[in-house]
Amino acid sequence: MNQLLDVSVPTAQTKLRFLWLSQLSRSLANSLERARTRRLLGQLDEHQLSDLGISLADRLNELDKPFWR
Repeated sequence: MNQLLDVSVPTAQTKLRFLWLSQLSRSLANSLERARTRRLLGQLDEHQLSDLGISLADRLNELDKPFWR
């Protein structure tokens, strides 16, 4: 029996799969972060919004966006 380990070099296809998976996970993390910050924005009152320089119209426009944008 041969006890040697397979130490082959990753192929270009393997690298592309890893890159695709990495981009997918980064995109998912960004989408979740946008959803979290929009949820927090929705909890602010008028005084807190004015402190941040955000109008009610800006707030509504941001809250109407889907989480992936």
